[in-house]
Amino acid sequence: MARQPGATNVLRSGNKKAALFTLIGDALKGWLAVFVAQKMGFSDNVIGLVALAVFFGHLFPIFLKFKGGKGVATAAGVLLALDPMVGLAVMGTWLFVAYASRYSSLAALLAAALAPVYTIFFNGSNGQTLVISVISLTLIIKHWQNLQRLLAGQESKIGNKKK
Repeated sequence: MARQPGATNVLRSGNKKAALFTLIGDALKGWLAVFVAQKMGFSDNVIGLVALAVFFGHLFPIFLKFKGGKGVATAAGVLLALDPMVGLAVMGTWLFVAYASRYSSLAALLAAALAPVYTIFFNGSNGQTLVISVISLTLIIKHWQNLQRLLAGQESKIGNKKK
């Protein structure tokens, strides 16, 4: 089974520096695309489409035969650009769950599930809520096999080689 090009899988290779650069690069990609669209004065609808485009572009990159990562870091960058408070709340959730459980996938699943909740809490329901909900649902779907392994007690923990 081919590994996805995400920071967690790079970390499993044992190269912490490469994993950190992958994480930062993917998050920066998501943040920069949305930030530029905002600074160019595009409408909220166009900014939402840019957010979805950079996220789905990461999941299905043409240069990797449409087999990309799961999108966690890219989604974090998108969220930080769309709403820094939501982005920080989601990242805080991920960090807390990852630290407490040592399961990156569990952290991603819970953070994704809570992203629309945080969005509504901070901003009420709006068009941005729909964009973030689409990203969140997609993240959960992309982590479906991880969820199955978590439930079966077979998921790898952070710091362990993949089973």
